[in-house]
Amino acid sequence: MSSATDKPITVPGLADARRAGRRLAMLTAYDAGFARVFDANGADLILVGDSLGMVVQGHDSTLPVTVEDIAYHTRSVARVLRRALLVADLPFQSDATPERALDASTALLQAGAGMVKLEGAGPHKLAAIRFLSAREIPVSAHLGLTPQSVLRFGGYKVQGREEAAAAQLRADALAVAEAGAALLVLECVPSALAAEITDASPIPTIGIGAGPHCDGQVLVQHDMLGLDSGHRRPKFVKDFLAEGGSVAGAVRAYVQAVRDGSFPGPEHLY
Repeated sequence: MSSATDKPITVPGLADARRAGRRLAMLTAYDAGFARVFDANGADLILVGDSLGMVVQGHDSTLPVTVEDIAYHTRSVARVLRRALLVADLPFQSDATPERALDASTALLQAGAGMVKLEGAGPHKLAAIRFLSAREIPVSAHLGLTPQSVLRFGGYKVQGREEAAAAQLRADALAVAEAGAALLVLECVPSALAAEITDASPIPTIGIGAGPHCDGQVLVQHDMLGLDSGHRRPKFVKDFLAEGGSVAGAVRAYVQAVRDGSFPGPEHLY
């Protein structure tokens, strides 16, 4: 697939894409086979997400996933990527202190990741972002529905519907950027709120269930391919395999839909 550039995507390149108005297409992947196809067909970023706990390992949440699990899958994916930037999740409680976050991030970068992602914006999360950024570790923040907080949330629910919650999300988005995050994932927040956050954010935003106005989109591999992961399919999911006809075709269809703004459509919005 032809792309804006065949050069590897770098962390500074994310900001370059935003300035150029080019939307970023991100997918999760957990093994070399799918990662190779995603990379060759236009994905800008590949996320080894702790979602693997649910879609690969069969758990009911992401909480059982370990740093060792993420590192294993990161190594598998990193071996085959030629262009996409590889992002790896910091799993549950691996960022409980800045020092633990540094140890986990070091392991994931040594496994081949180019950036780590952590959820939330509480004081200890901001401290971890600052600690990692000061030590040359690129960080993506993740706000809105943060799956590691599922017990506190009482389930997987849209975040930021009430004005107080929306105001907190706006403040958190600025706080993670100030702390040093270079990218921000927004999950399951109302489309209008995500648009406000994106307009105000100094760093690129990636949406998942956050409307069409983010600087890019991400989907879990299984959702993009219409595979049954044993969990209820979220509203924001689209089966691109149905229109793409093959895994490679599905990726090309997804990337094109992200680029031209046709995905997510009105039916995918909160």
